[in-house]
Amino acid sequence: MFEKILIANRGEIALRVLRACRELGVKVVAVHSEADTEAKYVKLADESVCIGPAPSAQSYLNVPSIISAAEVTDAEAIHPGYGFLSENADFAERVEQSGFVFIGPRPDTIRLMGDKVSAKDAMKAAGVPCVPGSDGALSEDAKETVKIARNIGYPVIIKAAGGGGGRGMRVVHTEAALLNAVATTRAEAQAAFGNPVVYMEKFLENPRHIEIQIMADQHGNAVYLGERDCSMQRRHQKVIEEAPAPGIDRKLIAGIGERCAKACRKIGYRGAGTFEFLYENGEFYFIEMNTRVQVEHPVTELITGIDIVQNQIRIAAGEKLRFRQRDIVLRGHAIECRINAEDPFKFTPSPGRITNWHTPGGLGVRVDSHAYNGYVVPSHYDSMIGKLIAHGDTREQAIRRMRIALSEMAVAGIKTNIPLHQALMLDSHFIEGGTSIHYLEERLADLTEVKTD
Repeated sequence: MFEKILIANRGEIALRVLRACRELGVKVVAVHSEADTEAKYVKLADESVCIGPAPSAQSYLNVPSIISAAEVTDAEAIHPGYGFLSENADFAERVEQSGFVFIGPRPDTIRLMGDKVSAKDAMKAAGVPCVPGSDGALSEDAKETVKIARNIGYPVIIKAAGGGGGRGMRVVHTEAALLNAVATTRAEAQAAFGNPVVYMEKFLENPRHIEIQIMADQHGNAVYLGERDCSMQRRHQKVIEEAPAPGIDRKLIAGIGERCAKACRKIGYRGAGTFEFLYENGEFYFIEMNTRVQVEHPVTELITGIDIVQNQIRIAAGEKLRFRQRDIVLRGHAIECRINAEDPFKFTPSPGRITNWHTPGGLGVRVDSHAYNGYVVPSHYDSMIGKLIAHGDTREQAIRRMRIALSEMAVAGIKTNIPLHQALMLDSHFIEGGTSIHYLEERLADLTEVKTD
């Protein structure tokens, strides 16, 4: 096991990794920007290093500063968390070239799965079902592009190969709009990702977003840890996640889970990862793989009893998985609400000082947050300030516990999206389960009428 790990991230995930390290008896180095000097995880770490000003480009995305911090503190490994540099193959490569262990997949694996065209090709080769679409990147041949769209059938969606987080995609309903949409997406992809490659897929009208959590070691072992339903989202950004996915036959989950584990063994994957699928009419369609720990990993931890972050670290240290597929037993149901510093219905960010912070507790309630009373939420980063997770023997119990937890959580000084979550926990369609990825946006107009305190 490592003696010292540097956490190349901030916020709640930095605190989450710190706690995993402390339980393993590993010392922690926290890097931080000038804006995060007073952060809880910075104070709790064994050592801390300021790596630059508040803007991410000058701090959390500043590779030379992060590597230097690891060097001067004698860290052995670097945990990237999620976001920032977590899926940056060049960063992972630089970490390894500098003599440190990157706690995540190998750089070539990150590259393979980071490009959506090569990822689809790899998954097809491994037997993982994919959304019907173009055979790789679209060429400059307009006639060929039109032919592909006709064969797929409208509507189609044009996606940037290097895209992510809901960016770099455009839905096309008619042939008349096709070529302009391809050209526009190419230009946007080049500007946003430095990669103009785009591809085409069938646009599924009313799918759910289902993802499979996997863990794999460097000794050829891979397992899946059940699934999560992340369909409650706005502008491709998840708002609520739950596990297991309501209403899907366990045999279907086992079948797709086994294929994901097999794919990991085939591509030599190591660490934690998530296969993301669109699910419609009893069929799974692969869309992408996230080669890192997910924001929503706690719901899987609660129903499996497996510490995903600790296992990331153990795998990076060269250990074999301590469990096999037959050991994975799902217990109960878990729901996660992302608590954001934002207007609950307009979604405008609400940075500033938290003047009152009270988190809920009780059986089956977990709060992952770096915030505290007096904490100043910076304006420079993502608005998420915590995650509220409820676990119960049944989905109904988890929902009831979440309602109680939300009613007990008090945050003053800034706005949060807690009222939105309270409304959703009472929403009849959410309670029934199985809503599509479009449901929340369709309901937001009604939800804005919910009176808040």
